[in-house]
Amino acid sequence: MSHTLPFCLPPKCPAQALREIAWIADDSRHLRERDPALRHKRLGWLEALTYPGLWALAAHRMAHVLATAGVPVVPRVISQAARFFTGIEIHPGARIGPGLFIDHGAGVVIGETVEIGAHVLMFHQVTLGNIDVDAACKRHPSVGDHVVIGAGAKVLGPICVGHRARIGAGTVVIRDVPEGALVVGPVGQLVERPHLHVA
Repeated sequence: MSHTLPFCLPPKCPAQALREIAWIADDSRHLRERDPALRHKRLGWLEALTYPGLWALAAHRMAHVLATAGVPVVPRVISQAARFFTGIEIHPGARIGPGLFIDHGAGVVIGETVEIGAHVLMFHQVTLGNIDVDAACKRHPSVGDHVVIGAGAKVLGPICVGHRARIGAGTVVIRDVPEGALVVGPVGQLVERPHLHVA
């Protein structure tokens, strides 16, 4: 499986993480552009401040700066406080590009080694998670630019979701998704038979 995407986030360092705080403005602008409920409202920018996804992302960007600088405990306290107030859990180690829009937001979980590109749209109950608790390094997905992930989708393991791919609501993804692809439907196939030992 691929562990990297054709796009490259900037190098992971405290200085770059600090610059990424400026992406909060892009996060807000992208939210207003993508949400039809805000697009034509005169005070849409003000209403955007009520969106939990925007607050969770702002908290994450601050926590990520501290985590990248090696500050202990505090980044996790920030992420857990954001989870308490927004219902969205983003690990401080996750690397998130500009313009992520988490619509509705409740129940979203983004793991430690997740990488997300620019201008991604994600709905509620999405999990970007891990299927191998013993893995030492890259355990979570890498998601390209302009990807749409539907409500309740579970994208699991160190896989790659290509640019402009779309993942339908309720879909479980455990393999790489090509650029521009559409993936729909639950996955529940028997992939390994248990080894039974008869005494």
